[in-house]
Amino acid sequence: MISMHTSKICIVSLFFLLLTLHGCIRISVPPPEPVPETAPEAGLETGVMIKVDPEQYPRFYDDMGYDGMARGIAKSLSYLQKLPEDRLFYFGRDSFSRDHVIESLRRFLSFVETAPSSQALNAFLTENYRLYRARGSAETGNMLFTGYYEPLISGSLTRSETYPYPIYSRPEDLVSVDLSLFSDTYEGRRIIGRLSSQTLVPYHDREEIDFKEALSGKAVPIAWVGDMVDLFFLHIQGSGKISLEDGNTLNVHYDASNGRPYRSIGQVLIESGKISREEMSMQAIREYLAKHPEEAGDIFGSNPSYIFFKIEEEGPLGCLGESLTTGRSIAVDRSIFPMASLSFIQTTIPVIDGNGHIQEWKDCARFVLNQDTGGAITGAGRADLFFGGGPYAEVAAGHLKHEGSLFFLVLKPSHMSSPNASR
Repeated sequence: MISMHTSKICIVSLFFLLLTLHGCIRISVPPPEPVPETAPEAGLETGVMIKVDPEQYPRFYDDMGYDGMARGIAKSLSYLQKLPEDRLFYFGRDSFSRDHVIESLRRFLSFVETAPSSQALNAFLTENYRLYRARGSAETGNMLFTGYYEPLISGSLTRSETYPYPIYSRPEDLVSVDLSLFSDTYEGRRIIGRLSSQTLVPYHDREEIDFKEALSGKAVPIAWVGDMVDLFFLHIQGSGKISLEDGNTLNVHYDASNGRPYRSIGQVLIESGKISREEMSMQAIREYLAKHPEEAGDIFGSNPSYIFFKIEEEGPLGCLGESLTTGRSIAVDRSIFPMASLSFIQTTIPVIDGNGHIQEWKDCARFVLNQDTGGAITGAGRADLFFGGGPYAEVAAGHLKHEGSLFFLVLKPSHMSSPNASR
């Protein structure tokens, strides 16, 4: 058995090795744990949020008629109220206190609950709120919107021929190292691994876990499912519901990752010429794997990242530790955008027929809350819209990859009821 003292020495030694090889090693960072913390705003000096002149405000409206708005705001408020009063949130180069963000949400909700006309809504926001636009990608200046959903998968609490694939809980030998404990330079960064011969090494990858039984005796399956493809997409979504044989349902949620970098199997299939970029979607991947089941192992193994789950009372949960709201929650890069804040998006979403086929794409403009993040949602040009569960959600999330705009709203300092609420 390795002593605690020896383990610490190994971890410290690894840290200084990483410092030495900083120029040639890429540290893989898993999605942050759902704790009531706001990450450092790394984008403060990079212009990722641009203040908009009132004359340039977009036309505000909500294609959902504010449905779910109260619930979504309540979840953001629940998160914010757990934070210290002196916590600052950065909108571009401007900073605002926790209470300022809270009042911004409450004031907006009170107004839209009066069912204002379009003219009244736009006048209210122009008069009372500052607006900041996300810069978007460096190439296009636009946001790329994708979607995610909560899958429903048939499963069992026991392994059988019908349900042979495990949903693993967090392995007992998985080690997570917070590098900020060693240097402020690595604030918000972690490495994931395991101890082997008194050395911290990378954790097992997907191929080792799924096909070489690397977790035997190390992780307890919390459920078993019957479809390897369903299980893989559960990993991609990060949470879902398992419909058990006895009629009960389990809410399974992201608990940890193996720390390996995420690689899109969609991109792998595009690069190999098996699915064109124009045709790429989650549904296209499912169709290809159904026709070529013998390739599933190699295709899944090309993504070394692996997710471990836990059971929750409700779900799905975002990175703030609060449940997500269908059509209202988005995932963004929490290191550069203010979490829990009020936002406005403009993009397109699909209209589907009774057979689940896309008939057309329609304009989507609505108010949303920044309540989640994701391993693939990084940088100033990405946002992921949560579609909830059900057939429409799966189709919409599987096909959405459209450009659009993302704005952030916060009360003007002069309209706050208390002084010194912003800087």
